[in-house]
Amino acid sequence: MTGPVVVIGDTLLDRDVEGVVNRLCPDSPVPVLDETTYVDRPGGAGLAAVFAAAQGAEVALVTAIADDAGGARLSTLLAGAGVQLYPLPLAGATPEKIRLRVRGRVLLRHDRGGASGEPGEPSEAVLRLIGRASAVLVSDYGRGVAGQPALRAALAATRAPVVWDPHPRGPAAVPGVRLVTPNEPEARELAKASPGASRLVTASRGAQALRDRWRAGAVAVTLGGDGALLCHAGSTPLVVPAPASAEGDTCGAGDRFAAAATLALARGALVSEAVQAAVAEASAYVAAGGVAAALPGPVRTGPDRPPLDAGRAVAGGGRDRIGPAAAGAVIAEVRAAGGTVVATGGCFDLLHAGHVATLEAARQLGDCLVVCLNSDRSVAGLKGPDRPVVPQGDRSRLLAALSCVDAVLIFDEPTPHAALSWLRPDVWVKGGDYATGGGEESLPEAEILRRWGGQTVVVPYLDGRSTTDMIAAARAGRRGTPGGSTVARPDGTAVRSTAEGAR
Repeated sequence: MTGPVVVIGDTLLDRDVEGVVNRLCPDSPVPVLDETTYVDRPGGAGLAAVFAAAQGAEVALVTAIADDAGGARLSTLLAGAGVQLYPLPLAGATPEKIRLRVRGRVLLRHDRGGASGEPGEPSEAVLRLIGRASAVLVSDYGRGVAGQPALRAALAATRAPVVWDPHPRGPAAVPGVRLVTPNEPEARELAKASPGASRLVTASRGAQALRDRWRAGAVAVTLGGDGALLCHAGSTPLVVPAPASAEGDTCGAGDRFAAAATLALARGALVSEAVQAAVAEASAYVAAGGVAAALPGPVRTGPDRPPLDAGRAVAGGGRDRIGPAAAGAVIAEVRAAGGTVVATGGCFDLLHAGHVATLEAARQLGDCLVVCLNSDRSVAGLKGPDRPVVPQGDRSRLLAALSCVDAVLIFDEPTPHAALSWLRPDVWVKGGDYATGGGEESLPEAEILRRWGGQTVVVPYLDGRSTTDMIAAARAGRRGTPGGSTVARPDGTAVRSTAEGAR
C-alpha cells in the first residue's frame, strides 16, 4: 500500500450494557436489568476503521463529530485504536446505540441522538487525503456523510479502489466504485426486488440491478452464515460460501466484511479474491465471539475508566465550566455566532504566573478559550509517580475560576490529540518555549490542526517560572532566590523559582 486506507461515513457511539435479570418490574410486567458492566466502542464507520487499523494498516477516518460528550468519547476511543480522525462538524447530537444484554443475548436496544444532523464541509486536507489513499471504504449509515457533495466529488476523482457499504436511507454510490457490499435486506430494499423468488435468485437479481443502476464494478451481497454472492463481469454470479457455519453475535459483521475487502483491494487483490478474504474474515469474527472479542484493548473500556472527565466530582467554583458537556456548549455557541475557538493544554500542576500569562494571551486570540488538562494518570505517566502535586479536581477548578478560561476538558491520554480531534479549535496555543525547535513544525499538534484547517501558534512566556523547579525548591526547604516568582504551596507556605519555561 502506498497511502492510507481512508474510511468515510457516519460514526455512532455504541454501548453494550451487560447485566442480570432476577425479577420483574413491580409497576409493569417487564424484566429489570441489574447492570454489571458496560463497554463503549465506535460504531458505524468508526467500527470499520477500528477493524482496519487492528490489521496493521494506516487508517484515516473522515466522519462528522458533534460538540457533545458523545463526540468527545468517540474521539478518545478512535485515538486509542490508532485511527487518524479527520472530523467534520456535525449539527445536533452524537447518535448513540445502546444494547442491553443478558448472558450475551440482546434484551433491548435503545437508540438516542435524534434525527441526523447536517455534516459540515471537508477541509482541503481531507480532500487531499482521499486523493492519496490506497483504498477508500464508504461506510454509509444513512446520516448524511456519504451524501456530502465535496466528498462525493473527491470520491469520483480518486484513482484508488472504492468500496461502498450502502444504507437504504443513504444516497446512491458514486458511479464507478470498485465494489458495493449490501446485506440481503439492504439489497432487496435498494433494488426493489420482487418477492417470491428463491434466496439466491433474489440476491442475484438485486446485485445485478444495483450494479447497473450505480455503474459499479461489482456488487457482493452478504448472506450471513452462508457467505456472499458476487455479481461482477458476466451474467453468472460467484457464490462464496463461508468456511464454516457459526452462530453468535453478528453485530459488526458487515463492517468487518467491508473493511477486510477494502484492505485486500488496497494490497492489490482482485475483487473475487477480496470477497473471498472478506467472507473468511467475517465468518471467523462471528465464530470468535463477535465485537466483544474482536476489538483491541484500548477500545474496550468500561466503568473503571470513565470517559474523559465529566466533572462529576467537582464541587465549588467553576464546576459549570468543566467537562465535555461544558466545553461542547461553549464551542457550539461560539461557532454558531461565527466566532473563533481557541484551545491550549498542559498539566498546570501548581498554577503560577507563567501559566496565567499564557492563558491570557491565548484568550485574546479568539472568542473562547478551552483548556485541555492532563488527568492525574496522564501527568504521572509523563512526569513520574510523584506527580501531580495537585489533583485534577483542584487543578480544573483553579483553571475554571480564571476569567480568561471558558471551559476545561480533562483528558486521560499522554497527548491531547483525541481531545483536539473533537474540539476542532481554530487556534491551538502553546507557550513560547516550544518555538525553540523550529517553529510550528516542531509542535506535534500542528499536523492534527491541519486536518480541519486550524492553526498552531506560540505565545511568549514569562521568564523564571517552572512548576518542576518550584516543587524541587519546596521539597528542598528553600524559601526563595532573588529574581524568582512567589507561589503558594498546598500547605499555604510560599516558594520562589528562577527556572525558565511554564511547565
